[in-house]
Amino acid sequence: MADGVSPLVWKEEREISFMSKCHKAMKEKGLDTKLRNTVFHWVRTQNKQSKLDPLTSLTKASVQWEKRIHKSLNSMCSDLETSLAKFRFQSELEELAEKWNELSTYNLDLSKYRPVYAPKDFLEVLITLSGYVPFTKEDEPKWEFAHLPLQVKTLDQLRKIYIEWSNGEPLLGVSPNMPSQVNDFPTLEAERIGLGERVAALGYAPVIQEYLKRGSPQCLRAKLWAQVLGAEVSAQQISYFNQLKRSVLEVDLMIDKLIFKDVQLTASNDDQYFVFEDLLYQVMLCFSRDCEVMQQLRGSTGTPLTVAIKGRQTSADSVTVFPPSGIIPFHGFTMYATPFCYLYDDPVQLYFMFRAFYLRYWHRLHYISTHPQGIVSLCLLYERLLESNEPLLWIHFRNINVNPGHLPPEQLLLLWDSILGYDCLEILPLLSLAILSFRKENIFQVNTLQNVDAVLADLSTISVIPLLQLALMKP
Repeated sequence: MADGVSPLVWKEEREISFMSKCHKAMKEKGLDTKLRNTVFHWVRTQNKQSKLDPLTSLTKASVQWEKRIHKSLNSMCSDLETSLAKFRFQSELEELAEKWNELSTYNLDLSKYRPVYAPKDFLEVLITLSGYVPFTKEDEPKWEFAHLPLQVKTLDQLRKIYIEWSNGEPLLGVSPNMPSQVNDFPTLEAERIGLGERVAALGYAPVIQEYLKRGSPQCLRAKLWAQVLGAEVSAQQISYFNQLKRSVLEVDLMIDKLIFKDVQLTASNDDQYFVFEDLLYQVMLCFSRDCEVMQQLRGSTGTPLTVAIKGRQTSADSVTVFPPSGIIPFHGFTMYATPFCYLYDDPVQLYFMFRAFYLRYWHRLHYISTHPQGIVSLCLLYERLLESNEPLLWIHFRNINVNPGHLPPEQLLLLWDSILGYDCLEILPLLSLAILSFRKENIFQVNTLQNVDAVLADLSTISVIPLLQLALMKP
């Protein structure tokens, strides 16, 4: 101890010195960033939504919808004289294992299987949420959510969230070849690649999230998405994926046929996704077996069925939640995973990216709740944005239900950059408004559902980011 230094001061200096050395060692070994990312991802996974929704009408609707799905599953089993879950015969297990990387060659008779439900069925359920409003005239709106006592943002409030867009800042999805404002780079794309490489090397998730707000270059997107969602693959993830695969091989779930059917009806028939058919079978089958999905969504989804697995004597091992993930696939469910096929060719990395995105965002789109990012709030936000910002279109459009078209993969990836960057699904109703505004002149010229459908069906020429930026920038 130095002369004249009190024991208390000496102790504090020793503690500061130790913490400084410890922090330096952590930074040198990369543990500092890992610890910060762990805290960041943990905070984001904490479910702050109350388990009991304050609106009993929504709770009842959710329970009734869940019962309807379960009834449909059981009816299909009875009609097909099969069971929800059964152990596979050894010969079937071996054939499935042999064809695991080429599941498109695995022969199944799916002619009698049908999707449990389609998005259109769920839309009809959402529409009935307004059923208790006393409409007396035939020309009154049948799809309004305005009576629901939920708080949603105005366009001005959205402008404050998407500040980079509303201020007209250069965005990669608008004009990648425009001259860079930074002297070292010839174009905006080159500037974003240079900055993105530094951000990826740093590996700090909040910084990556901020970077994604202005769009990611295609060459960096796969790495940045995995980092911001904490979905990087290690030996532990590979082992877990193999466990899921083993579960698929051993137990035949009735929804396996629904998954095969859905891939065939959607991705296999799409000229942009059909080449990924085998990858999608692996990912979707393994997802159905992932009990961690149900655990992480506890309180955010419904109550799954519990069934006995046929084929062995009843024991603790022969009883399972159906499906183990708690998620019953609907028609089009596969399309949540298809854009990732343009980023990852490894099924393990593809799986954990899809799972992370689903757990963070997509599960909210098919569960009835009052969550501000849930499907009911998003529908209400869309309705109010349309009514307040396009009143003439609202009047013309109010009695017509419209089925959306599909965005091309490149535009989807840019849109999902924004969802990750702003960590927000409110961009979806905003995009809906932007598309309707963009095509309103054509919509005003038609008066039937079929013709409106035709106007909105083809989204292949839509550029997502310029439309969104235009919607947010003040006139």
